[in-house]
Amino acid sequence: MEVGKSVTRPAVDGDLDAVVDLIAPFVQKDQLLPRSREELADLLQNGFVAEHNERVIGFAAIDVYSKKLAELLCLAVDVPYQGQGVGRQLVQECIRCAHEQNIFELMAITASERLFKEAGFDYSLPNQKRAMFIHPGDHEVGDA
Repeated sequence: MEVGKSVTRPAVDGDLDAVVDLIAPFVQKDQLLPRSREELADLLQNGFVAEHNERVIGFAAIDVYSKKLAELLCLAVDVPYQGQGVGRQLVQECIRCAHEQNIFELMAITASERLFKEAGFDYSLPNQKRAMFIHPGDHEVGDA
């Protein structure tokens, strides 16, 4: 699919080095979680890249936890290409991928609220459970 002069496609094993390079600045700025090469290689299986002139300029993937739940991870678009619909297209590819695998819920943890809300994400499904989080190392565990 084309977005301006960019094209999105399923990621392949040969994209690993380009994806590692793409996300590195986002990890350094604490905008994405650090991931090992092995983790990223696994994510390529349900991942998508955006290319411009045969150079990877964007990446996103889903991590399938079960038939009920998957998470959209590692959404990154090279800075010069942001604001051109590349991220939106990658999110749509991930939604389509989850739909094709009959995943019941796709979640995203993000600081880019507007992009995900425009794609149909919300804080919780109507009248259903909400996600809650804790940093286990920050709290004492009581005796059971």
